[in-house]
Parts: sequence; structure tokens; C-alpha cells
Amino acid sequence: MRKVSLVLLGAFIGVGSSMVAMQTRLLSGTSAVAASAETYRQLSLFGDVFEKVRTDYVEKPDEAKLIEAAVNGMLTSLDPHSSYMDSKSFRDMQVQTRGEFGGLGIEVTMEDGLIKVVTPIDDTPASKAGILTNDVITQIDEDQVQGLTLNQAVDKMRGPINSPVKLKISRKESKDPIEVTLNRDVIKIKPVRSRAEGGDVGYIRLTQFNEQTFDGMRAAIDKLNTDIGPDKLKGYVLDLRNNPGGLLDQAVMVSDAFLDRGEIVSTRGRNPDETQRFSAKSGDLTKGKPIVVLVNGGSASASEIVAGALQDHKRATVLGTRSFGKGSVQSIIPLGGSGALRLTTARYYTPSGRSIQAKGIEPDQEVLQEVPDELKGKDETKGEAGLKGHLKQKDVEERGGSSAYVPPDPAKDKQLIAAFDFLRGIQKGAANTPKAAVPN
Repeated sequence: MRKVSLVLLGAFIGVGSSMVAMQTRLLSGTSAVAASAETYRQLSLFGDVFEKVRTDYVEKPDEAKLIEAAVNGMLTSLDPHSSYMDSKSFRDMQVQTRGEFGGLGIEVTMEDGLIKVVTPIDDTPASKAGILTNDVITQIDEDQVQGLTLNQAVDKMRGPINSPVKLKISRKESKDPIEVTLNRDVIKIKPVRSRAEGGDVGYIRLTQFNEQTFDGMRAAIDKLNTDIGPDKLKGYVLDLRNNPGGLLDQAVMVSDAFLDRGEIVSTRGRNPDETQRFSAKSGDLTKGKPIVVLVNGGSASASEIVAGALQDHKRATVLGTRSFGKGSVQSIIPLGGSGALRLTTARYYTPSGRSIQAKGIEPDQEVLQEVPDELKGKDETKGEAGLKGHLKQKDVEERGGSSAYVPPDPAKDKQLIAAFDFLRGIQKGAANTPKAAVPN
């Protein structure tokens, strides 16, 4: 059974925090526990209510939507992460976890009701056509963009590979609108960004955990090691801030990249025989170089698995603010051609056996950012503990969210600066003891 962590699809840039286990089985009534007489009575009540609404409501209702709403209502009453996905939502989730799709290669956002280009991705139809950051897309295939949601606009730009799409663009430097026709191509979401910092530190940022993450990170480590040189390289900063999660197998492989042995994570369901353990294999890609992991209130799910594993094994120093606290596992169960069921089935635990559900990963060293006045009070996430209906832990003090603000200017990023200082020996701590490990 393959495990993944769900990232809810936004518009190319997604946000989410659910850990899921991908399953290919269908729901089967034969495997269900026999319902009690009271349960059958309640099901009969549902049938009676549905029939009344179907026949007597003031306007003819959409019966399929009634059923879908009832199913989703049942699931969302359990916890914040159980839900029903219709066929489109299910396809979107699969696109997100694969990390590639047919599209144009632009990251977009919505600003004042307009679709604005955040950045064109290198070597894609958008970059080759000369689309620039801050361009405003006003029309897609003759259809006005204003009035569409961000997701609707993105859906219009995505499509079959090699199919054409025409955009009308407004650019500040140009008086007249710019029209371009592009052919869609395979677009890969690049979840890894890296750079050499100051000639002695490797910086690696993971924006999500999709199928491209581990390979991208391994390539980044190799390049940084070559560019800086193993003798000059003091260590790596692994930036997981505002990373909402992704595939669990990728989180395990990313953790394993820095470990030689020991457990990485375990998942435990209602029944003891459902427990699964994931362990590291021999081979540290960084050759024992010190690691600093950056987390904040937007680091969730798979990000917390990586941070928790490296922290418990004392392989890295975790720096920043408390993470989101998403510690439950959801199973994605396809329902034929009718979408999929996302159901919470287990909790996950760090190597030392701690659950971070509604608590989060506490950094080894807390570093707070200087938040601009206009963002103060708006920079903190609710965290798992702030979500209505979240799973509780017995005898455990819950902790709310923390700041998720990251300054756009690295020169003002106090957490990043502290990480660099740490690796350069200006501060001392666990990052300088990479070989320590907790007992199995």
C-alpha cells in the first residue's frame, strides 16, 4: 500500500496539510461490520428525508448533488481532513501528487480580481513566448478572465499536450494589449530550489513533496557539493517553511537522504496489526555534513515527518517556529468513476514515539521574524489545534499555530540568517553532532 500526503490543489501553487494512504481497493459492503437495528433505522430516516426533499422542495433539486452533500456532510463531521472528492477533485489531487500536467508553465495568483503572473517557469511555453512577471492575463481563448475564480482560470490554461491556447496580456510597459498563442506542453512542478550561499553553505528549499522532490533534492545536493567543494562546504539548510506536505514516500526518502539507520516514521491505526514502520537505509548523501531544518506555522504533514525524524535522531537542528501539527493519516479510496473517499484511518509518530497531532514540532531553537505592522496578527496559522473537530490526544497539551511569515528579502529573513550563522559556527548546538541517533 502506497502512502501519500495530500496537497489541496490551488492554482499551480497548492496549499494543504493532509497525510493520506493511497489505496486501489473499492468500498465493499461485505467487509463492513454488520449494522445494528438502530443504524438501519437511521438509514431509513435518511431515505425518508431524501424522498421528501426530492418531491416537495420548492424547486426541483439536483438529486446527485443532494447525495454528494449528504456524503460529504457525514465525512466532514468526523474531522477536518475526512471528505468526499468528486471526480474532478480526485483528478486534480492526482495531478498535484504526480507533479506534472499539460499546461503553459506559469505560476499565477489573483490580485484585485485579476489573474497576475507570479513567474514564468524556465524552458516552458510561457517563458519561450516572453511572458513576464507581473503580466496580467485578461483573456483566455477570447473569454474574459475577470469574474473567474483562480482555479477556473487555471483550468482554462491547462489541457492536452500540444493543444493551442491564446492569451491576451496587459503589461505596464505596453500601451496596447499583447496577444500570444502558445501550445501546451508537459509542465513539471519543480518542488526544489537551491543555491550556494556565501561560498560555504548549501541552501535547499522544498516547496512540496511530489514525485519530483527526492530526485530534485539529490541533484541539488550533488550540484552544491560540486560547486562549493566538500572541503569548503560547512553544511546544508533544508528550508521546509510553508511546505504543506506531499507524498509520504518522498518524505521518507528525503529523511533517509540524511540518515544511515533507524526508524523514520510509523503509522498506527485502530487495530494494532495496522501499524507500519518506515526505516532508513544505509547511505547519507551529505556525508555527515551538519544540517539545519527551517520550519514555521505553515510546515505541515510530510514536512513535519522530515523535521521530526531528523530532530529525534539529532541529525539536524530544527530552527524557526512551531509547525502546524498535522499528525493524522487519511486513506484515499477510489469510488469507481464517482471520485474518491478521503478517510482518516491512522495517526503517525516520530521515531521516538511522539505524536505531533494538534501539537506540532517544537524547534530546537525558536527564531521569530520581524513582521511588518500591516501583517501583524495575520501572519499566524490556526494550526491543527485551531481546526474545528480535529482529533484529540489524551493528556496532551495542545498548541495553536505559529507565525508563517517569511520576508521576501533574504537579507531580512532572521530565521535564514540564524541558520547560516549556526552552520558557520557562530552558534553551537545539535547541528554539529550529525552522527548521534536515538535507540531503535
